[in-house]
Amino acid sequence: MYKTANDYYKEKYGCKVYKLSLDGGFTCPNRDGTVSKGGCIFCSDLGGGEFAESGTNITEQLERAKSRVEAKIKDGKYIAYFQSFTNTYAPIERLKKLFYEAIKPDYIVGLNIGTRPDCLSDETIELLKDLNKIKPVTVELGLQTSNDNVAEYINRGYKADVYKNAVLRLKNAGIEVITHIIIGLPNDDPVLTTKFSVECGTNGVKFHLLHILKNTCLAYEYEMGRVEPLTLEKYAEILKGCLCVLPSDIVVHRITGDGAKKDLIAPLWSADKKRTLNFLNKYLSD
Repeated sequence: MYKTANDYYKEKYGCKVYKLSLDGGFTCPNRDGTVSKGGCIFCSDLGGGEFAESGTNITEQLERAKSRVEAKIKDGKYIAYFQSFTNTYAPIERLKKLFYEAIKPDYIVGLNIGTRPDCLSDETIELLKDLNKIKPVTVELGLQTSNDNVAEYINRGYKADVYKNAVLRLKNAGIEVITHIIIGLPNDDPVLTTKFSVECGTNGVKFHLLHILKNTCLAYEYEMGRVEPLTLEKYAEILKGCLCVLPSDIVVHRITGDGAKKDLIAPLWSADKKRTLNFLNKYLSD
């Protein structure tokens, strides 16, 4: 078995912890022309934040997100999670305002920030280091694959060595790292990516199924017959291989992901989240 996020947070905080997904109003250098345009081929118009709150006021977003779930986790705590797009891609003063506002409520016990490894300046890491002295900070990096050829195909916009350097700098600053890995990319080996992330020093991983969503470049690739969605059985097999190479202290924060049903083209089995998780948990326990 593997170490789940639920177990990890209960050990760390003594209670159940739920992430409140926020939208900080960011964009991405892979969209605005700084690195590229169009973003990664799998990324939707919402930049991976399909289930995040919206609005310009972070405190209000936190309150709305909390009200949706607080009945499920009585006596629990919350982590403020900046999820949509690249959440360190802004002037440092704006980052300070958003992040300090997010950690202010007493019910917030930590801060998670999703970003790209090529968007972590020395000044930004210093800010994260200061925030980490107040409440624990975790940076979530979208690696997806360690194969630079596959990364070029998905229009990621940076080499694997950039990720490696970012993890080193974050760890030197005392910041925990979670790495996002996609299972199902064409001509890719997620087991090698998992090994690479461990070698680089990641503290946790999130495994995602490659979803084909409407209005993405990946949808066009699918229509052209260049992408074949995984079956649930094949996904489970590959996932198990990835988990087998993880040391016992690495936290698994997610074993799959679900795209918005209204935008999902394939694989359609992933729309049934309960069935999918039940199948995966049974497969992994056998």
